Amino acid sequence: MPSSERNMFSKILLSAISLLLANVRYFLCSLMQFIPARKWVADPPIMGNQQTRWNKDASTGTSHQTQGLKNFLPSPSKEQITFHSPKGLQCISPLIQTVEETPEPIPAKIKGHIPKWINGSLLRNGPGKFEFGEDKFNHWFDGMALLHQFQLENGTVTYRSKFLQSSSYLTNSQHNRIVVSEFGTLAMPDPCKSVFGRFMSRFEMPQPSDNASVNYVVYKGDYYVSNENIFMYKVDPETLETKEKVDWSKFVAVNGATAHPHYESDGTTYNMGNSYGKHGSRYNIIQVPPQKSKCSDTLEGAKVLCSIAPMDKMRPSYYHSFGMSENYIIFIEQPIKLNILQIITSKLRGKAISDGISWEPQYDTCFHVVNKHTGEVLPGQWYSKPFATFHQINAFEDNGCVVLDLCCQDDGTTLATYKLQNLRKSGEGLDQIYNSISRAFPRRFVLPLNVNSDTPVGKNLNPLPYTLARAVKDADGKVWCTHENLHPEGFEKVGGLEFPQINYSRYNGRRYRYFYGCGFRHLVGDSLIKVDVETKNFKIWQEDGSYPSEPVFVPVPNATAEDSGVILSVVVSPTENQSAFLLVLDAETFRELGRAEIAVQMPYGFHGIFTSH
Repeated sequence: MPSSERNMFSKILLSAISLLLANVRYFLCSLMQFIPARKWVADPPIMGNQQTRWNKDASTGTSHQTQGLKNFLPSPSKEQITFHSPKGLQCISPLIQTVEETPEPIPAKIKGHIPKWINGSLLRNGPGKFEFGEDKFNHWFDGMALLHQFQLENGTVTYRSKFLQSSSYLTNSQHNRIVVSEFGTLAMPDPCKSVFGRFMSRFEMPQPSDNASVNYVVYKGDYYVSNENIFMYKVDPETLETKEKVDWSKFVAVNGATAHPHYESDGTTYNMGNSYGKHGSRYNIIQVPPQKSKCSDTLEGAKVLCSIAPMDKMRPSYYHSFGMSENYIIFIEQPIKLNILQIITSKLRGKAISDGISWEPQYDTCFHVVNKHTGEVLPGQWYSKPFATFHQINAFEDNGCVVLDLCCQDDGTTLATYKLQNLRKSGEGLDQIYNSISRAFPRRFVLPLNVNSDTPVGKNLNPLPYTLARAVKDADGKVWCTHENLHPEGFEKVGGLEFPQINYSRYNGRRYRYFYGCGFRHLVGDSLIKVDVETKNFKIWQEDGSYPSEPVFVPVPNATAEDSGVILSVVVSPTENQSAFLLVLDAETFRELGRAEIAVQMPYGFHGIFTSH
């Protein structure tokens, strides 16, 4: 190689190394801002009926079956679970395609009966645009946020939708290509730059995405759309107009927050978010006050209640949501790990952020319990065999214990499955993708809070007669928790359950009886299910070729019964000329009351809320 070329190459290499070393801390903070935990929502995980406990080897950090307490623990189930392995699944590619927005409200065609007492709007969020120009996104979670509104009034329904006018959406639109990287898609350098310029662009500071495509959330009475990075957008729930962009880090020292906050009856809101600094990462519990001090307020007054150190500060766990009872926040540290080194170097290595997230079942799952009034982290150590969870169902306190219900999978590797190329498969290829993934099943854990040095070892510490969940203290003081299944045998035939919802306004944080969710006999929800946690019986709504969204419970005014109300769900179909519709079910009987058909194409979405007028 001529000396001039060697000198040029050396200069490029030295410049690149200098830029990387000088800005590695910025890389860390910036890239962490847009790890979009949002889209793990649709992972349909696996059922595990095995009752073996697991313990961690202190010297290696790996998990193995515990032998010391084997005489005190239930034997592993000898029954082999036979998972439902369907063949000939319907191609759902039309549900994962770019659609046009419907900015002006259009009337729906009503079939059956829409109760006149339902007055308000179902607000939904999810991806609706999957390419710009010739550039295509790789992952379902990368699609641009499309906001939906179903307005119900006096038995009528209108529909409208608008794309969130985020900086990511506007920048990509302006350049007619993908400029801002997303969870599973690395934006390529500007093709108009020189070879040197394109090479050096790998060392430029990344522009975090603000594509808030996961959920609607409420702070101080205002409506926002959110994913799990550092930015949210305030939106007008009446017009879907994009308003103010809000940066979490301007108010509290976090690099983002989940799209699943919890609410007190007075409007106080709790959330969780990670922070990243020179000493590694922390899990932070955030409290946002219920009222504004002035009209222009957004997150003013927000504070970090407490910070929790991860087991490994350079490999913190991913989480999508958390539990809340009357007095406690329950955080689950699961073995889905964020490899910070891989994430901060993802652009340099030519990889998407998703490449830095992995399932590591050599680690156990750990429960952290925090007093939400004082911020005190309780000293107990509660562990379970490795599992992954994305959505909690409910949590409540009883007889000195926290009861925690959540949707679990025994394998957390399904994230990569939700690449667009997989979702758009058909025939045998689609069947193989579905049968390769795990399913989610509802489970109950019991965490005894009053554990100390006098608590006996090897004894089941669960005093509650209505649950078979177990909690056994080990000699080292750790409490090992074994779940109870919140479903009957044969539930795997409905594909498990995800997107759980309850009568939130009256029963969140309290002992309850019913929850609702989507059954997953496909890569997206294909049925609606109501589960009775006391009897474990369930009711189901399903219709061939129809794919319902997350069920939203709306209570009857002045209702006394827990399930007195309706379930709202948006149902879409890949079948040509088959209209999408808003489905209304009687929450008690789970029978259809009516539907509102909309003659526009809608993609399958993620989460939403109902707001009363």
